Amino acid sequence: MRKAIFLDKDGTLIVDVPYNADPAKIVLERGVGTALKRLSAAGYMLIVISNQAGIAHGFFTEDAIQGVQDKLYELLLMEGVKLDGFYYCPHHPAGKIKAYSKICECRKPGPGMLFKAARQLRIKLSQSWMVGDILHDIEAGNRAGCQTILIDNGNETEWDMRLDRIPGFIADDMEAAAAHILSTGNNLAYEQQRISDHR
Repeated sequence: MRKAIFLDKDGTLIVDVPYNADPAKIVLERGVGTALKRLSAAGYMLIVISNQAGIAHGFFTEDAIQGVQDKLYELLLMEGVKLDGFYYCPHHPAGKIKAYSKICECRKPGPGMLFKAARQLRIKLSQSWMVGDILHDIEAGNRAGCQTILIDNGNETEWDMRLDRIPGFIADDMEAAAAHILSTGNNLAYEQQRISDHR
């Protein structure tokens, strides 16, 4: 079983442009390349988990997501980072496109995409993290059994802090999130080794 960092896309990995499907407008957030490179080197898989309600609302087609995905992969490869997975939900209960207008298990704050990735990629959720810029991301991670980090960059405006929406840590940016994960991970590894040594 492997460990992973589940990453929201808009506002976490890339600058948030609402309902954007134009690859030319995709720009990495500051420090993302450096942060993800450190996490990958520490043995974490890197997996995007993204709501794409623009499909359900008719703003762009599902085919357009491939161009977005390709551009993100390209930008990260230029930083020396390779993504291990890309999962998105095209649904919205109030969508205009009938095929996508429904309540589903995959749309965050539901944990469906994380469960799917865990099954397909053999990921141990309790050793993994969900990182995002709004509390829907945090709720999805908490419900999946992951550890969670909120990137507090101003995109969360409602602050509905129910128990399942409380982040394990709040970071200013992706670099701070990576530093916390690596620090915590190192401490856990040390503690596990210490216990093993005394058995």
